[in-house]
Amino acid sequence: MIYIKTKKEIDLIRESCKIVAETLQLLKANVKPGTTTFELDKIAEDYILSNNAKAAFKGYSQGGSFSFPGSICTSVDDAVVHGIPGHRVLNNGEIISLDVGVFKNKYYGDAAITVPVGNINAEKQKLLDVTEKALYIGIEEAKENNRLNDISGSIQEYVETNGFSVVRELCGHGVGKYLHEDPSVPNFGKKGTGVKLRKGMTLAIEPMVNFGKSKVHTGDDGWTVLTADGSPSAHFEHTILISNGKPEILTVV
Repeated sequence: MIYIKTKKEIDLIRESCKIVAETLQLLKANVKPGTTTFELDKIAEDYILSNNAKAAFKGYSQGGSFSFPGSICTSVDDAVVHGIPGHRVLNNGEIISLDVGVFKNKYYGDAAITVPVGNINAEKQKLLDVTEKALYIGIEEAKENNRLNDISGSIQEYVETNGFSVVRELCGHGVGKYLHEDPSVPNFGKKGTGVKLRKGMTLAIEPMVNFGKSKVHTGDDGWTVLTADGSPSAHFEHTILISNGKPEILTVV
């Protein structure tokens, strides 16, 4: 079921999204060689709680999996998404995806960024640049009366033109009343197809882009999704609102 949000609901979603955006900026400032993913998780949880909100991912379960133990997802290098924070020490030259979800006043916000740890090589920097640009290209298509796969196809086209591959097993989603709602928002597809986009829809658009092949698998911890070929992966995400004209990005400071 696709939920069309009221103005009141959108205002509440916007509040959760603001905390998400602020948390991501705080995390970005604390990513450096020698930091552990657990330390980043603690920084995020403390900030979210200080805003009278909850970390949406903590305790989350899907498809019979055990509850996610972290407040955020910390996915390093060949980890695509859903990395569990722990004693992993960040090293110079790596990249880390930071995925944050916030629950406040019964509504959710969700976003992610991938950032360098210290100095990274040109190939990884291009991966980050292309993935982030793909997100904004997809967002541009999130207009009333466009089709869902106008978003998906635009992301796929840009990523593949630049020599990278989109992950097909995972996708974006509706968000707001629940952390994951209909519709699913894949990062590949045929433009002009899919459900018609309507004013009041809130979507989490999130390209996940691999340097190598598109195939992924779930690691031994039951959560972390890894590239099958061991190549690095990047992930960027915004929660957006479909309105009369240009889509509004809600997960901004």
